[in-house]
Amino acid sequence: MGDTGFFAALLARVAAALPEHGLHALLACSFIAGMARGFSGFGAALILIPIGGSIVGPKIISPVLLLIDTIAAAGMLPAAWRSANRREVFTMASGALIGVPLGTTALALADPLYLRWAITVLGALMLILLVSGWRYQGQPRAALTAGVGGIAGVFSGAAQLGGPPVVAYWLSGATDVLVIRSNLMLYFVVSSALTAVTYVIGGLFVEQVFALTLVIVPLYASGLYAGSRLFGLARPSTFRTICYVLIGASALLGMPALDGLMR
Repeated sequence: MGDTGFFAALLARVAAALPEHGLHALLACSFIAGMARGFSGFGAALILIPIGGSIVGPKIISPVLLLIDTIAAAGMLPAAWRSANRREVFTMASGALIGVPLGTTALALADPLYLRWAITVLGALMLILLVSGWRYQGQPRAALTAGVGGIAGVFSGAAQLGGPPVVAYWLSGATDVLVIRSNLMLYFVVSSALTAVTYVIGGLFVEQVFALTLVIVPLYASGLYAGSRLFGLARPSTFRTICYVLIGASALLGMPALDGLMR
């Protein structure tokens, strides 16, 4: 009876913390975000953060994504560790060590409405960067790699949007796609650990974050698994196009001006 009562109380608290509107849209978006992340190594935040921010607010959805991605992607870490260029990954992470606290400070202190508009604009700009095909054409250098990591760290701390700058930089060379994907997987593990520390300090891990994590993580993990299975099977160009469309739609629907669509 004690265990039954405990779980009943836990379920009641989880249910009370869930949003009254938009939960189904949030769950569907979580699965799609997981698929994009599993296939390409990035993209989950660009899909989930704008829509999630419109439903529960950026200060809730950013810590939720941090938790679900850490939990769901843990199984992919061993393979990423073996295939990644670890020296380059940790050089990138050294910059994030400075950038992440700055981004987290913005997330904790900024007005939620202004922050949502900033996330929408930032997401759109990151999408334009990726779709444009622009790539850094110079030779990778340690200082530049760390600088890109610092910029990505700011974006990660503020909205979990650190992927595009790193992707654009690493795609600039002739590195194998598998190594780039593994670099991204490993880098996000390291940057997520840094972000988690700053989120704890900033008091962002509130009860609603853990409740949403419990509900969302199964769908996100399923999407992650499906996306990872598609890697190597689907044509990368086709799936990349689909991801771009989803990212663009998410940025549009996440605009505060369109909140009624998520209700």
